[in-house]
This record gives sequence, structure tokens and C-alpha cells, in this order.
Amino acid sequence: MANSAQAKKRARQAEKHRQCNASKRSMLRTYLKKVVNAIIGGNQPEALAAYQAAVPIIDRMANKGVIHKNKAARHKSRLHGRIRAMPS
Repeated sequence: MANSAQAKKRARQAEKHRQCNASKRSMLRTYLKKVVNAIIGGNQPEALAAYQAAVPIIDRMANKGVIHKNKAARHKSRLHGRIRAMPS
């Protein structure tokens, strides 16, 4: 347990950041699931719309440090590849 005032404050800040990051990560996963479900459903226009809505969210989470930039790029690349591979 933190003993100094500085350590106590850092513990409080860390908990706030953890909760905020968990919320942002959950939102990111929701957007990713919307794209994947549209791909599985076979609806290319819906999948493309969901993908276009998810890309700014993915980029924002990478810039905030919630996920690594390479992970963001990997998600975008794989989702876009799956959408392109769908029959028109």
C-alpha cells in the first residue's frame, strides 16, 4: 500500500486511468464486433459502413495509448482484407 502522499496520488490516478481505458477498450471492441458481424452476415455495404465508422475509433484509441499503433494497423488491415474478399 502507498505510504507517501505522492504514491497515494499516483495510485488514485492509476485507478482513474485504468477505469477510463477499460471503458475505451470496451467501446473499441464493440465497433470491431459490428464490423465482424456484418462480414459474417455477408452484407458487404453494411460491413463497409461499419468499417468506416470503426477506423476513426481504432486510430483514436491508438493515439491515446489504449492499444499499440501496430495493433491498430493490424486490425484495420485484416478487417479491410476480409471486406474486400467478400463477394460483391
